[in-house]
Amino acid sequence: MTARYKLLIADDHPLVREAMARVIREAYADAEVIEVEDFDEALAHAQQDPDLDLILLDLNMPGMNGLTGLLHLRNEQPTIPVVIVSAEEDKQIILQAVSCGAAGFITKSLPREQMRLAIAQVLDGHIFLPAEAMRAPDSIRKRRHQEQGFSAEQLRLLTRKQLQVLEHMTRGESNKMIAYHLNIAETTVKAHVSAILRKLGVSSRVQAILSANDIDFSQFLNR
Repeated sequence: MTARYKLLIADDHPLVREAMARVIREAYADAEVIEVEDFDEALAHAQQDPDLDLILLDLNMPGMNGLTGLLHLRNEQPTIPVVIVSAEEDKQIILQAVSCGAAGFITKSLPREQMRLAIAQVLDGHIFLPAEAMRAPDSIRKRRHQEQGFSAEQLRLLTRKQLQVLEHMTRGESNKMIAYHLNIAETTVKAHVSAILRKLGVSSRVQAILSANDIDFSQFLNR
């Protein structure tokens, strides 16, 4: 039996809302889809209905003030996943959005089938980033090796459980999903994530994920 989801689409362009609603209903016929056209309406709905399964939030609609709106919404309702939907395709903005608490970033140029898969991935508790954002450009790749230096020595500073958490982070899993897979409390996952960032010398979850993508975790977990 398919779960009945409740999703909020917040975008000031009616055609975009219509297209997003169509994608959702094609995948989840019984889904309840709420449409609003500015940030204030989105925030009001989120405050009134904490049981929303997902909010699809336009980055540049009235009232958003860029990522400030995302931060405000996440502070008000931290349990509701929020995905940014935007025509913006700058990798740094995409990564900043996830650093600010977005569960994903859907570019409006994304084909409908990929958009559907992205929404499904977030509803399943994962983080979605466009493939282009996950492939760090040369400047970031060079910087992460030179500045961040995820050396074998640094990775050996991590406990076995922290390595497992980091491995799940690179798969795009949320803290809730990591807690489920490792059979530990979500608060414990958060503590491990904080320790991982500190030991590896990075300032955000996204930086850690980008820098750890090529790690062969088996050689460290089997030590």
